[in-house]
Amino acid sequence: MKMNFKRKLPVPLDVKTSFPVSEQMAAVKAERDEEINSVFEGKSEKFILVIGPCSADLREPVLEYISRLRKIADDVKDKLIIIPRIYTNKPRTSGQGYMGMLHQPDPDEKPDIFKGIVALRDLHMTALRDYGFSCADEMLYPENHRYLSDLLSYVSVGARSVENQQHRLTASGVGIPVGMKNPTSGDLSVMMNAIKSAQLSHTFLYRGWEVESEGNPYAHSILRGYIGRNGESVSNYHYDDLAKLNETYSVSGLVNPSVIVDTNHNNSGKNYLAQTDIALDVMESRKRNEDIRKLVKGLMVESYLEDGAQDISGHVFGKSITDPCLGWEKTEKLVFTIADKI
Repeated sequence: MKMNFKRKLPVPLDVKTSFPVSEQMAAVKAERDEEINSVFEGKSEKFILVIGPCSADLREPVLEYISRLRKIADDVKDKLIIIPRIYTNKPRTSGQGYMGMLHQPDPDEKPDIFKGIVALRDLHMTALRDYGFSCADEMLYPENHRYLSDLLSYVSVGARSVENQQHRLTASGVGIPVGMKNPTSGDLSVMMNAIKSAQLSHTFLYRGWEVESEGNPYAHSILRGYIGRNGESVSNYHYDDLAKLNETYSVSGLVNPSVIVDTNHNNSGKNYLAQTDIALDVMESRKRNEDIRKLVKGLMVESYLEDGAQDISGHVFGKSITDPCLGWEKTEKLVFTIADKI
């Protein structure tokens, strides 16, 4: 067994120094953080929509998508808080396939993690500077969070990472909402334990430092469906699922009970077109039950410029090279429909 150490990568502080956030950008992020946090605290009635491509693949189509989001975000700002997904790491079940912008800032070229670090920071910075969006990313690698810690307003921990100790400990100290997905087994106790751990303070090893976290009161659940015993997709977004989660929260002792419902993955059975019906089903559940309305703080939707997905070698502008996504026309209609139902 052998690893070839290719080169030493810059530490996050050096990258932040080379690509600094301006005072104006920091002020925009602080304002958005406060607005988003107030939803999880139950102080705001606004609804959160974490929306965007399955994976950020190329700078130009992602920014075109975000520019369109900016226009409709202003139209629904009294009801919705839109948090664009700029997911720069892609978990792979089998370890094969496109692994995201961090690894391959250009999907047509070989992996280059140094270029990837620069590319993902540049993309998040542009979204904040030019469009006023502090965005969401997935914490696939906890040690990499600090490359973006001054830019993000939302982080998710995936179904395959939620049991990992380092993810839970890091989540306890990031200072922004962290969504813990239910594991692929569907065991809610795993997700709830992850939330509890993230809400507590810890002393642990991080990037060669002994650090102490304060605990994250904004750690919450994400329901994304799960895989059944026979390998089939099983959804967990329905009224009964939400009522069960509410009961689980009520005896958990956790603060700020909250859930974001993921409309894709196993909830949709990877049928991206089902996301619209799932979103509307969740909105109806909120309407039927006041406890569910308070619990469900938002939705997570996979959306891009074009419907569906293409092979990594494809060159259709704004079409996913990972999981299929809703195209823009359907996305725009869905956003306004959700706003109308708040």
